[in-house]
Amino acid sequence: MSFEITDLDATEILDCRGDPTVRVTLTLAGGISAQADVPAGRSTGRYEAVELRDGGKRYAGRGVQRAVAHVRGPIRSHLVGRELADQQALDDELNALDGSANKSRLGANAVLGVSLAAARANAKAAGLVLYRHLNTEGHVLPVPLVNLINGGQHASNDLDFQEFCIFPTGAASFAEAMEISHAVNQELRAIIIDNYGKIAANVGDEGGFAPPIVDAREALDRLVEAVERAGVANQVAYGLDCAATHLYNNNDGSYRLAGERFSTQELLEFYRGLIRDYAIVTIEDPFSEDDIEGFIAATAELGIQIVGDDFFCTNPARIRERAARGAANALLWKVNQIGTLSEALDAAETAFRANFTVMVSERSGDTEDPIIADLAVALNAGQIKTGAPVRGERTAKYNRLLEIERELGSQARYAGKDFRSGA
Repeated sequence: MSFEITDLDATEILDCRGDPTVRVTLTLAGGISAQADVPAGRSTGRYEAVELRDGGKRYAGRGVQRAVAHVRGPIRSHLVGRELADQQALDDELNALDGSANKSRLGANAVLGVSLAAARANAKAAGLVLYRHLNTEGHVLPVPLVNLINGGQHASNDLDFQEFCIFPTGAASFAEAMEISHAVNQELRAIIIDNYGKIAANVGDEGGFAPPIVDAREALDRLVEAVERAGVANQVAYGLDCAATHLYNNNDGSYRLAGERFSTQELLEFYRGLIRDYAIVTIEDPFSEDDIEGFIAATAELGIQIVGDDFFCTNPARIRERAARGAANALLWKVNQIGTLSEALDAAETAFRANFTVMVSERSGDTEDPIIADLAVALNAGQIKTGAPVRGERTAKYNRLLEIERELGSQARYAGKDFRSGA
């Protein structure tokens, strides 16, 4: 089978928020082709690879026609006729063609679409599903961190923390984890309607409910009540995405939470109280993306998984530098933060070598493309975060994982309570 690239195309499609994004189609000799969609974040770190947008009035400046043109133009001209079965070689070519430190010339949304479509096409040419193409030993089904209450940048309520999640670590399989998630979500919907009215059952960007709650403890209380009513309290732990960069005040170095001001130390004590009173096992971005001392203290003192999202931006260099200082112990792995699959895989390997755990993650502006499900299994990551168990762009990932679990059969292993060890 030839791995020569014979055609490359891109088009502008819509993500789950109705914003434009890029879909790339890559074709190999023999007619094998594959597509990949590029997700987009709203709660983004300033160190992420640059997503190219058009500006102007069209789509309120969110159009991606320039990124599409870069795929159809210089990237296509450079790659068509080349045989690039090796993912690293392909991604090296893309980075050299872009020539910037952060994908700002061609756009990370253009580059990543090509990188992911190529991975899929090469897997199909080799007669393999993607997770097997990337890792013949991929077999771990991740525990889903299921986001059931939305706040922060992902909802139009006044709840400062971005995500309140359940973590069905006590399930025996991924399929059972989804049954648990559904049961809790149904109970939570009834609780929210009873306490806040029907309008409060509307959802945020990632499918979780967005009720008129301000206090984090009130949100956690509702979540715990739903878990208990579903009868799964012994199978569920809890997680938070605080997205604290958006709570940080650069002028005085404080954090604003529920109308109050917190120093780094005061916020650390606030987290300590939440962990004491609720079965919280993971907190993402508890401090701002540059509050290294806050991350160091949280990692040393809180005794749970401390996940870096904006803090690392899936960047191997940032992971190496900050892991060496004991800042965080887990990586939130988002492929579009770095812009090519090879660099993202390098980031995961860098995290594993530092004895970090890895949580694969979607973006709030996602599409129906389920590729991160295959990537999570390829990494044997043991954890995935892809929203609530509703809405097509979320369930597409869950459905692919259910499919993979069936494909693997007796080889499949659900990470469960071993979510921090993955493979």
